[in-house]
Amino acid sequence: MNGHAQALPRAVPLPAAKRIPWGFAEWFAISQTALPAILILPGTQPARLPIRISAFAISLAAFAWYVISPKAKLRQSRAQSWVFAVMALLAVMLFHPSTPSAMGGLAPLAVYFAVMAPLFWAPALVQTPERLARIMWILLVCAGINSVVGVLQVYDPDRWLPAEFSRVMLQQVMGLGPVTFTGPDGREMVRPPGLFDTPGSVAGPAAYAALLGLVFAASRTAAWRRILSLVFAGAGLAAIYLSQVRISWAVTLGMMLAYGLTLSRQGRAARATQFAILAGGIFVGGFVLAVSLGGHEISDRFLTLFASDPLTVYRNARGAHFDMTFDKLLVEYPFGAGLGRWGMAASYFGTFTERSPALWAEIQLAGWMIDGGILMIALYSGALVVTALGEWRVAMTRDDERLARCGAAVLAVNLGTAAMIVSFTPFVAQMGIQYWFLAGALHGVAARNGLDGA
Repeated sequence: MNGHAQALPRAVPLPAAKRIPWGFAEWFAISQTALPAILILPGTQPARLPIRISAFAISLAAFAWYVISPKAKLRQSRAQSWVFAVMALLAVMLFHPSTPSAMGGLAPLAVYFAVMAPLFWAPALVQTPERLARIMWILLVCAGINSVVGVLQVYDPDRWLPAEFSRVMLQQVMGLGPVTFTGPDGREMVRPPGLFDTPGSVAGPAAYAALLGLVFAASRTAAWRRILSLVFAGAGLAAIYLSQVRISWAVTLGMMLAYGLTLSRQGRAARATQFAILAGGIFVGGFVLAVSLGGHEISDRFLTLFASDPLTVYRNARGAHFDMTFDKLLVEYPFGAGLGRWGMAASYFGTFTERSPALWAEIQLAGWMIDGGILMIALYSGALVVTALGEWRVAMTRDDERLARCGAAVLAVNLGTAAMIVSFTPFVAQMGIQYWFLAGALHGVAARNGLDGA
């Protein structure tokens, strides 16, 4: 000691984390809900095709930016090689003798690529876990509003239902008959479309609202966000019940189980328990709300899920389409039937002939079999498996807890989309765009942290 008190150094406050400004990634996430929502406005049906195309065209425009921008390149993800193989196969199928026309083949080719393109350009735009979390929050808000509107469409259909439904739906032989149900007051009600023009289409966004709502409700964030997230989650479950799309209910349950198990594997047992309790609450609360609005037909339809074992329930619902894929299409078209033979792109741009008539596919597996045969199923399934394994590795990282949390959420959401290939056609729709957008965004964050993402 020198006899003089030594002054302690003053604590220097750490600089506040720099707030990342909004960019294309955030607005892209909003556009995937906002653009289809235009169709609920009166007088928009004549512009339905360009409005629907716009959501896919934005993804293609972003890919064009990725190609010409030297700063956009990151280490290639493992899934990109599989996507290249899928696109190469589809390019070959464009010259299949049974492809009805050049335009009819190019249209579905463009749809496939627009859906998968975010895997390439999204990594360049999403650099940090905080930005990825913000994008998932935006997706929750969009899906949550979609779900709330869906519930309101049953509560007060005169005010909230679209002024015009999809002309594609109205032109079917039975019209809206198959998508209506009898409400508690005896009035015929349309399954809620949410922010879209097709009855029942709210079920897809509602599943994401239910899962992401619980993810944020069980996270360390502001109280108002947790409360709002829980409201959106409850609205999501209620909208699924009211839409009567049972597969969305089953997929939502599967996503929640996947997320809860991932939390447990991460060693976050307390968070997993909290998540499970909240999940049980919204499953029951959403059911009670839906039955009070929609009547006994809601409860009767969902109780059929427990009338037999899951496999029997599936076979009675979508099993015929699964059987057709492997009993009929595989035998007749083992190497594909040409492009432009099924789906909305084919119906808008295709020119069917007696030699190449239109084919029908209501599940993704059947669509893949038509477009590229058993090799197409193998390649696209391989891309999904590789993506899931990459997301699992990110979720299991010990180096960055924030990144691991994002990885767990993206893994659960994307597993739900992948599971839909046996009941829907998600990878020629905006649901598939969201899948590859989240996979690409997670890879971008992981690659900057020295990890293998999707």
